[in-house]
Amino acid sequence: MEEIIEESTQESTPPADVVDVRFRVPGRARAFATKGADLRRNDLVVVESERGPELGEVVGPPRQRWPDERETRLPRILRIASDDDIRRADHNRLQERAAERQFVERARALKIPAKLSRVDYRFDGGKAVFYFVGPDRLDARGLARDLAQKLHTRVEMRQLGPRDSSRLVGGIGPCGRELCCSSWLREFGPVSIKMAKAQDLSLNPAKLAGMCGRLKCCLRYEYDTYVQLKKSLPRMGRKVESIHGKGVVVRQVLLKQCVLVELEEDGEVVECSLEDLVEKRTEEKR
Repeated sequence: MEEIIEESTQESTPPADVVDVRFRVPGRARAFATKGADLRRNDLVVVESERGPELGEVVGPPRQRWPDERETRLPRILRIASDDDIRRADHNRLQERAAERQFVERARALKIPAKLSRVDYRFDGGKAVFYFVGPDRLDARGLARDLAQKLHTRVEMRQLGPRDSSRLVGGIGPCGRELCCSSWLREFGPVSIKMAKAQDLSLNPAKLAGMCGRLKCCLRYEYDTYVQLKKSLPRMGRKVESIHGKGVVVRQVLLKQCVLVELEEDGEVVECSLEDLVEKRTEEKR
């Protein structure tokens, strides 16, 4: 009987047939079906993608599919990278360096105000994609034609905004960690100065701006929590009664869940927790 239970448990356990693979272009790692391949962390693999075959690096051991992956067709691992695949990738890197020099020279000659962020050669070498920043609606068709003639390959030009450019270039943020946009963040959500105000942050632009020059993406992470914490405290300017006496709320201390109250009697400012407020205690008893 015990053997039967053990066998049924093993059959119901999904196989570890998925690995996460990261590519040269920064961003969150993507899931691929292993198709039974014996893969380990840091293995180089050739995978199928919408751009054709692509070289990537396995970032973790095989795992089971997450619930949202069970009903979808995952792209597959084509093979473990061979010596020829690695040599081809190295050759592409050399081609990209030459393409960077050509871009700078031709843009200067054509007087096109474009700043190159990155060149990405497709794995098969059939196309070079140039990522650049510049003024809005910059016409780079002439530059693309010149580069195609010089490099003898198809050329695609992609103009980026400040955030996408920082994602491609990468770097270390003021927190000491790799930029969220170039390590794991998949999409850019809207960020506003309202989020900084809700968290009582200094409104100094130099401290709120990321490497892209826009508001930091991390301002969104704790915004909802601060909004909820704020709802439990009396608003600023409200008259309250506390164990210290009657007064007016002059500041909310969200993380400590308390308020600073200026007393009517002598103007002293005291710190009051929710338990110190008479009206809060009355509400809890109700």
